[in-house]
Amino acid sequence: MTAQDLSRLQIDRSAKSFAPRKRARWIKWAIGAGLVAAALAFAAFRSATAPVTVDVATVTSAFPSQAFTVLNATGRVVAWRKAAISTKATGRLEWLGVQEGSRVKSGEVIARLESLDVAAAREASVASVNAAKANLEQGEAEMRDADAAYQRARDLFAKKFISEASLDTAKARAEKARAAVSSLRAAIGVAEANVRSASVSVEQTLIRAPFDGVVLTKNANVGDIITPFSSAADSKGAVVNMADMDTLEVEADVSESSIAKIAVGMPAEIQLDAYPELRLLGEVSRIVPTVDRSKATLLVKVAFKEKDARALPDMSAKVGFLERAPAADERKAVTAVRPEAIAKRGDRSVVFVLDKDNRVKETPVTVARRLGDLAEIAGAKAGDRVALAPPEKLRDGATVVLLKK
Repeated sequence: MTAQDLSRLQIDRSAKSFAPRKRARWIKWAIGAGLVAAALAFAAFRSATAPVTVDVATVTSAFPSQAFTVLNATGRVVAWRKAAISTKATGRLEWLGVQEGSRVKSGEVIARLESLDVAAAREASVASVNAAKANLEQGEAEMRDADAAYQRARDLFAKKFISEASLDTAKARAEKARAAVSSLRAAIGVAEANVRSASVSVEQTLIRAPFDGVVLTKNANVGDIITPFSSAADSKGAVVNMADMDTLEVEADVSESSIAKIAVGMPAEIQLDAYPELRLLGEVSRIVPTVDRSKATLLVKVAFKEKDARALPDMSAKVGFLERAPAADERKAVTAVRPEAIAKRGDRSVVFVLDKDNRVKETPVTVARRLGDLAEIAGAKAGDRVALAPPEKLRDGATVVLLKK
């Protein structure tokens, strides 16, 4: 091999090589794609395992009458027959025979004032009657004697044994005796009237129940001074307040823009705030024809058609005015929930019930009917917490985060 041939075997270092660079770029793209895929997979994993944020509602008890309720209103229980029991007399309370909650009958003595002075006055009046009657007996005896003397004088005058003057004297005495008897009889009437007046004063020291009812409040204690108008310092007016529980009704405020929906005789359902599960039938008894301009409302009186001992005066109540009276099977409470809590999973209706750890359990339910803003369901029980508007990705056993309000 010649020197010229050897020179041809030299490497031309000025020439560009593309293969290593292409290989390096491909490796970088592969690594980048792998990292992106890993990030996406990690994000998908986190998204699949991250808690879902949901709002929560409570399964409650509802009544079918909500489906035909025309209007709802709030009010309070009142008794249209009630009284603050006092007396016209003034005195110290000596005895009190009732307490709050005591049931009393009409005419029953529930309290008594000190009555020594008025009792003594009555005894004096009775004594005056007895004295007047005794004086009458004496006057009648004198009248009989005067009449007999006059009769004898007439006989003697007829025989000319006495003068006419003596006859006139006997006659005047008899007439005076008769006038005295009339005066004594009138005195007896005055004395008996004084007895009645004194008896009224004694009776006024006895405080009686004006009707059958229940004592609501006790305003005075034994030893307090009772006055008719409670004008003196440290004195009391009414001893007790009582009400006739058979006259309870609900006074509900109804907006004047909605009063056209209400009519006298309209059926209603009364719910006491103290007993939410208690529903009592009522009926609109009257509409007070006066508008409260400050609230733009009218007062509607709803009478109880069903009585319950738990209903007490001044209790808060809700009144549902109904299109019709509910049937017997519509008086029972059913389980209901907000419709947003019901989700579809395939051909099933389900709700997601939360436990104490906010883990959900997919619970199949049967939807029966709409009850106003609620839906009647079967399969869940009242008091369960359920997720509102559960998303599609929410599954049985998942843990949720409650939406902060």
